Amino acid sequence: MAMHRDRPAGSPRIPVTVPCGVGLALATALISGFSVAVNGFAVKQLPDPAVYTTLKNGVAAMLLGSVALLVVRPADVRSLDRRAWTGMAIVGVIGGSIPFLLFFAGLAAASAPTAAFIHKTLFVWVALMAVPLLGERLGWFPIAALGVLLVGQALVAPPVGVSWGPGESMIAAATLLWAAEVVVARRLLLQDVPSPLLAAARMAIGLIVLVGYVVLSGRSGIVLGLTATQWLWAMGTGVLLAGYVGTWFAALRRAPASIVASVLVLGAPITAVLASIADGTLPTLPVLAGQALIAAGVTVVGVLAVRRARHGDPVAP
Repeated sequence: MAMHRDRPAGSPRIPVTVPCGVGLALATALISGFSVAVNGFAVKQLPDPAVYTTLKNGVAAMLLGSVALLVVRPADVRSLDRRAWTGMAIVGVIGGSIPFLLFFAGLAAASAPTAAFIHKTLFVWVALMAVPLLGERLGWFPIAALGVLLVGQALVAPPVGVSWGPGESMIAAATLLWAAEVVVARRLLLQDVPSPLLAAARMAIGLIVLVGYVVLSGRSGIVLGLTATQWLWAMGTGVLLAGYVGTWFAALRRAPASIVASVLVLGAPITAVLASIADGTLPTLPVLAGQALIAAGVTVVGVLAVRRARHGDPVAP
């Protein structure tokens, strides 16, 4: 498989190897952990979550589009067939738009602990889909590591007072759509769709749907009344989102979907640590145990993937 797709010829590039993919996934987890903490505050600074999401995604779409114009060769774009463009459109719909609307609508109706736990099971659904649809293999140690990650998540964000209603159903649907997006994106990236182009397409197509929703729901007038500070919050979190999506797809280009999604779980402890620092409180022993389990599970998943790749045992086709 060609290794120059993510950069023009002659320019520096990140090698298309599993170790680099794991490293990029770690970068994504760091950005995610910081972004969740910042977004939790930023979303409260704007009068409407849908407007906030649309503006933030718009900033990310412009940044990622600019990067794609700089690093993707025109020849690579011209070589894409109709199936590749259709796949990118699907990624934009099932990853960059509909799940966001479902997720925020679900948050308004669901209990916070249950909602958080449902969303944090994303890596499980990605692994379950990746085995039959991408041909990825999971041995006993990776499966055990996934179980450790799930237990760690339950300790860090316990789904206390579990209930199920329309809100939880919408969040579950959004999580499954994001898991399906990972599988589709991985297929496209294995077919040499440039990761910067896919990242830009995901956000641009998703933005069209989000803008349509804001306009049709009568929220467009809110944008005109935003203050400079509110615009700065949307722009700042948009930059973080661009970094998250860019490194996420670059990681998927290089490492199996189940590995990348599992490493991303490390973002939860990072967010918890930042929240503890902000509140000036110490986490409880169960939370600390959960964070330790997540760190251990991510370490095992990453090390096993790198070792198998270096020993010539492919973890994916």
